[in-house]
Amino acid sequence: MNRDHVKLFIPGPIEVSEKTFRAMGKPMIGHRGQGFQDLYAAMQPKLQQLLYTKNPVFLSTSSAWGVMEAAVRNLSVKRVLNCCCGAFSDKWNDVSLRCGKEADALKVAWGDPILPEMIREKLAMGRYDAMTLIHNETSTGVMNPLSSIAEVMKQFPDVMFIVDSVSSMSGVKIEMDALGIDVLLAGMQKAFALPPGLAVFGVSARALKRAESVPGRGYYFDFLEFKANHDKNMTPSTPVIPLIYALAAKLDDIFAEGLDARFARHQKLAGMVRGWGARNGIELLPAPAYQSITLSCFDNGARASGKGRKIDVAKFQKTLKERHKILIDGGYGKIKGLSFRVAHMGDETVETINELIGALDDSLKGL
Repeated sequence: MNRDHVKLFIPGPIEVSEKTFRAMGKPMIGHRGQGFQDLYAAMQPKLQQLLYTKNPVFLSTSSAWGVMEAAVRNLSVKRVLNCCCGAFSDKWNDVSLRCGKEADALKVAWGDPILPEMIREKLAMGRYDAMTLIHNETSTGVMNPLSSIAEVMKQFPDVMFIVDSVSSMSGVKIEMDALGIDVLLAGMQKAFALPPGLAVFGVSARALKRAESVPGRGYYFDFLEFKANHDKNMTPSTPVIPLIYALAAKLDDIFAEGLDARFARHQKLAGMVRGWGARNGIELLPAPAYQSITLSCFDNGARASGKGRKIDVAKFQKTLKERHKILIDGGYGKIKGLSFRVAHMGDETVETINELIGALDDSLKGL
């Protein structure tokens, strides 16, 4: 295989194209000058269209965790309900507590989804003013049923609806306004296929109103600072301009492809990788109705009831890397080795996934 680097099929950061790297190399501009303001303003309509929102979409020079922490700090006074179904959603509960917030974890087993009735039962207690949900739990490959959860959330208008779409935004259609989401956030190193270091997030008018009455928001991630600067086509603090150049170029690519075509491509690639697993007797960790469209988490013993084929994950990874210059993930957190994850998002195509599948098949021999 003629490749000068190890290609990433891990769930993030994912492979970054040469075109994206070239976009990052444009001449530097001042972040308080007209050049940056024009760049920022030109991106807004596309970001809003991508998130299906009329809300402002802010740019944060941080990982998504910065915005995840910010959402809790900006929007909760009473108590946060953190929906926990894997490593990252579990951590969000820890973050809430470290921010000094009262917070409860709604927990399910890793590999299981958060279901609407679970949330309804908790919110009916009247204890919460914010709820966090990871749409696509990257550690387990679970895609939670966002639309049906949104219907439940509409019954509790005083509860802020905060959604992490880190590994689903731009790969899956998420209609922020129609779903009633108050904060929709993502990092750019996953389905957007940019290097890490930039996050985007939409914030509803009612969330901005709530933030006005919440003390202790800090400065760097204060939603009101973001809005005040957004109104001038700027960011509150120095932004990562090369990544913003890259995002602008990526948005051009996304709309040249077309949103519906992009979502359909991700769905097709997911089917190809799932099909590979089925042909080899390797089961996915989540049930079919809750399987991610941007990555596949294969069960290698994470579920005690699993009957699928088990392999030496570390050896599988090593063979793929040495023989094919391809890197997949060997499982995350407490299911490391008991699962493995393969990403199929961003710029990947039918051709590149076919190449991946060939390498997977070759590396599986003898395991």
